[in-house]
Amino acid sequence: MTGRSESAAIEIRRATADDAPAVSTVYLDSFHATYAFPLAHPDEQVREWIRAEILPAAATEAWVATDGPGGPIVGIIVVGPDVLDQLYVAPDRLGQGIGRKLLERAKERSPDGLALFTFQVNDRARRFYERNGFVATWFGDGSANEEGQPDVRYAWRPARP
Repeated sequence: MTGRSESAAIEIRRATADDAPAVSTVYLDSFHATYAFPLAHPDEQVREWIRAEILPAAATEAWVATDGPGGPIVGIIVVGPDVLDQLYVAPDRLGQGIGRKLLERAKERSPDGLALFTFQVNDRARRFYERNGFVATWFGDGSANEEGQPDVRYAWRPARP
């Protein structure tokens, strides 16, 4: 914990190729701190996947949260036209509004709605999404993901007047 107030100096910007090492660290640290089960791939393969596929993907946009302009990366979100693909916050920065700011950016980029998957055991993420207007629409047994873990699909649709 840094002692900073909730998201006071957090800046959201597009991710660049140069961000790959820091994005990978946030992703891996968050995953390992959250789950008792291992990733489906070794950490080095995950780092390469982020560098070669996630950050340069044409079908998605990757955004990072930094601790002030030019500061260290403390969060990452990857969003497609109607899918929130990845959302990770550095474990020591949870509860400071970083995830909410990243999610707001995703909603701006996909104003007609978003869908996402998370693991059923991730109670913190599930509460976060539900607080932010997402509704669970499907529960899976894990057969559709590489980790083999039960998952849940969430959907968000904006309120229409």
